[in-house]
Amino acid sequence: MTARGLLVAAPRSGSGKTTITLGLQRALARRGFRVRGLKCGPDYIDPAFHAAATAAPSANLDSYAMPDALLRQIASEAAGTADIVIAEGSMGLFDGVPGPDGHTGASADIAAFMGWPVALVVDVSGQAQTAGAVALGCMAYDRRIRIAGVILNKVASERHRRLAAAGMEKIGLPVLGALPREASLILPERHLGLVQAGETEDLHQRLDALAEAVAAAVDLDAVIAAAGATDLPAYERMATALPAPGKRLAIARDAAFSFVYPHVEAGWRALGAKLVPFSPLADEPPPESCDACWLPGGYPELHAGRLAAASRFLGGLRDFARTRPVHGECGGYMVLGRSLIDADGVRHAMAGLLSVETSFARRRMNLGYRNAVLASDGALGRAGDRLSGHEFHYATVVSPGEDPPFAMVTDPHGAAPAPAGSRSGLVSGSFFHAIAVRDR
Repeated sequence: MTARGLLVAAPRSGSGKTTITLGLQRALARRGFRVRGLKCGPDYIDPAFHAAATAAPSANLDSYAMPDALLRQIASEAAGTADIVIAEGSMGLFDGVPGPDGHTGASADIAAFMGWPVALVVDVSGQAQTAGAVALGCMAYDRRIRIAGVILNKVASERHRRLAAAGMEKIGLPVLGALPREASLILPERHLGLVQAGETEDLHQRLDALAEAVAAAVDLDAVIAAAGATDLPAYERMATALPAPGKRLAIARDAAFSFVYPHVEAGWRALGAKLVPFSPLADEPPPESCDACWLPGGYPELHAGRLAAASRFLGGLRDFARTRPVHGECGGYMVLGRSLIDADGVRHAMAGLLSVETSFARRRMNLGYRNAVLASDGALGRAGDRLSGHEFHYATVVSPGEDPPFAMVTDPHGAAPAPAGSRSGLVSGSFFHAIAVRDR
């Protein structure tokens, strides 16, 4: 395996990791490097931006929810088809959950597991030399990892840059670059993060602008030199994250349904499944040639009126569910329910295959890892199977209905197991996004 790797991380969220990661990826690709992106943690949106920036697939690496064999496989596949891997951390570098050593979900776990040095992005707004103390703390906190250099972000002036750089010089940490405070470099956002890559206007022009800004402000040769070898033991067999729900899987795919982990789809294909996309927003029903249907998460709350009016989709989905399994994750779960209340408080009738009713008007953030034990045989496995996954949504359940639960769910923080989701006949769903079969 020849690709070198570097993890772009930061002391906290909001430091500019994604912007700088995309700029580096695009700038190196424009130099002629074969670049692959990877994302730490449970994130659907950033990998799609990585794929656009590099013209190559991206995927997630999750030290809490994924078994080591799956981590090795994803990283090995990326490194085996690239000259350099530019991975992106999540939250702060050491932020994770209670778990075994090296399996807390922290970005630092991935850096240690892969042997990749860290390029630390430090937002220096509101400070100067003190940024050196923050970086020093990151250097000393976890001896498993090595911070190879720092990229200063949101620099207000040349004097500000010199002062912040002096703080880094005092602790012996190379400054790889310094980006100015520039609003035009910020990508548009909505309630679950960035507006999705496929919906971002002039995406490639924006990526080129990021690449030019990063290339002008960052020493790309120093970044390349800072990357370390990816040295992982070969995996002996294909590690699949989840069982395939069917041989021919109808999968909703449009602006309302787009949250599918790349490693999950790759695993299904490796098991021989054929994925057949269809668009509920275009009023398309699940293809009759398929033997199972998957409604991913996404943004149905932004398209509730169109979905409620999509009679061919809803009728076809109901017909499909009479004889074949249908599963919905998060947004897909909301559409399988009786109704969805949008942000304006308007109630829209949904498929009615499950009795749950959800609301985006009555919002509450739900965020975090979940461990699920399946309550019955279904699309994701057999009763008693254990899965690791994640929730991130603002919608709430206003009426759970009368269906039995999809699973019993707990979290890494010791919460008591609680029923989650719904199932009725061949239909199931929950706010839980499955990442992998749990092995620990």
